[in-house]
Amino acid sequence: MDVHGKKIFVGLSGGVDSAVSAALLVRAGAKVTGVFIKGWYPPGMPCTWAEERRDAMRVAARLQIPFFTLDASTEYKKSVIDYLLAEYRTGRTPNPDIMCNRDVKFGAFYRFAKAHGVDHIATGHYRSGEKDQSYFLSAVPKEILAATVFPVGNREKGEVRALAKRFNLPVAEKKDSQGVCFLGSVSVEEFLKSEFGVHPGRALDEQGNVIGQHDGVILSTLGQRIALREAGKAGPWFVLAKDIVKNELTVGKSRLPRAENTSKEISFRNANWFAEPVGTVEAQYRYRGPRIKGCIESMRRSDLHNCEGQTFSSYCFVSGEPLPELSTPGQSIVFYHDGELIGGGIIDS
Repeated sequence: MDVHGKKIFVGLSGGVDSAVSAALLVRAGAKVTGVFIKGWYPPGMPCTWAEERRDAMRVAARLQIPFFTLDASTEYKKSVIDYLLAEYRTGRTPNPDIMCNRDVKFGAFYRFAKAHGVDHIATGHYRSGEKDQSYFLSAVPKEILAATVFPVGNREKGEVRALAKRFNLPVAEKKDSQGVCFLGSVSVEEFLKSEFGVHPGRALDEQGNVIGQHDGVILSTLGQRIALREAGKAGPWFVLAKDIVKNELTVGKSRLPRAENTSKEISFRNANWFAEPVGTVEAQYRYRGPRIKGCIESMRRSDLHNCEGQTFSSYCFVSGEPLPELSTPGQSIVFYHDGELIGGGIIDS
């Protein structure tokens, strides 16, 4: 895409990827403005947003570009935090980073940018290679994704680090964030424990034998690798079933229960398509998980309604082989065709 002379708002997070993205656009002749998006931060927990914003401002100063701060705390609290907690309460598996991208990093950002008359928005997401983040873009509305530029999208992380040093960017040596979108150094486990507390319970193997203790059923999701206390057997252990009433977990040595080794189907809804899912596609239902081949069947179901009372479609992904891992209600399933992202949805069962 020729960006010369285009007015582009770049989401500057304070990290290396977005900084290099802005630098590449400046060098391509775009009219670049940096935008730091401020999320919501849990009271009483470590908060790094001010530090991240300072780093983003330093990058903007180095590149000599205008700089804005977008306060998206309301959207973030509703679309990410409230959603995350509600899903954990019901025993489902949320994907906060996908919702954060849909409603905040792209949704709120795009609306803010369009109000300022921009041609495009840009982010530091990778869309291929070792750090491919396309899985997390699956719920972004088609029209917003089409208006987004990904300057480092097809590059490798090592190349981006090298560019940051070559451009003498102030964040060239900065480590990558490992927390939930916008929560920085706060892990999901830390945040959930602060909200729900710790409630130890029994962990059972697939034969019903007690093999250790966990910190609370509500803190874990199906398929999650979990550390057990007082474990009588060596792991690794993965959550296979949850009994919220008894506060008990059933765990196994793989992400798929023995009894479900023949399952070949995953039903899902809330589909968001960038291209029509025709023929054989590849499905991925865990970030870094395997991509499996199959086809998609569409089913119109009158018993499913959205908030306005309208019916919507439910879909079924059918694989030619038994599923390699447990599919978890609430989690995202993402589809590819010839390596290109074509859409995704939310798993029903």
